[in-house]
Amino acid sequence: MTDPGPELVDALRAALRTGADPERAAGQQRYMKSAMPFLGLTSPRRRELVRPLLDDPGLRLESRGELERAIRSLWDGARFREERYAALDLLRHRAYRAWRDPDLMPLVEDLVVTGAWWDLVDELSNVIGEVLLVDPEGEGLRMREWAESDDLWLRRSAIISQLRHRDRTDTDLLAEVIEANLEDREFFVRKAIGWALRQYARTDPTWVQSFVDRHSDRISGLSRREALKHL
Repeated sequence: MTDPGPELVDALRAALRTGADPERAAGQQRYMKSAMPFLGLTSPRRRELVRPLLDDPGLRLESRGELERAIRSLWDGARFREERYAALDLLRHRAYRAWRDPDLMPLVEDLVVTGAWWDLVDELSNVIGEVLLVDPEGEGLRMREWAESDDLWLRRSAIISQLRHRDRTDTDLLAEVIEANLEDREFFVRKAIGWALRQYARTDPTWVQSFVDRHSDRISGLSRREALKHL
């Protein structure tokens, strides 16, 4: 059977180019501080162009290998940043939910490290969070390892991996990945700590207030302000 992956990749690239807006693209590149240029698509316009192709049964990917090859082709061969966004749209499409499991994580880790900027990494955190719920023990160990990584973006990913977990949040894991980074001076790590705590405060404000109080001598002002913003 022919692998539909290359056909899908080509179709996605062609569709994205139909929406190009060079004037918007220049502004997007400046805002995102991106070395890779943009096509100039808004997020709604990109989704409008991409969704019919991802939903097309004739372009459906039939194996995990086909999915991973298509994602890597879009990602590694990207000339425009929207192609990487399309790779993430493909990764998160409902048709491939069954493959968002621990076996996917080597690919996700590579995307985090090579993406190396907040727009891509934060979108990947949603996938990481899904997999964490599939295998809390194994992926919890992975998040603890990432929290100690030399790579800034793996550390950020570990910290924000439970943003959508609400009452399913593993507070021991949340505390550990944050505590490993409380003295980190990187803006994107400090912001992530505040974001993770602020989000969980919607579920358990008492826990968050207690955590901040316990670590008042170590937590940065930025993280504290973000954590307590709605308390």
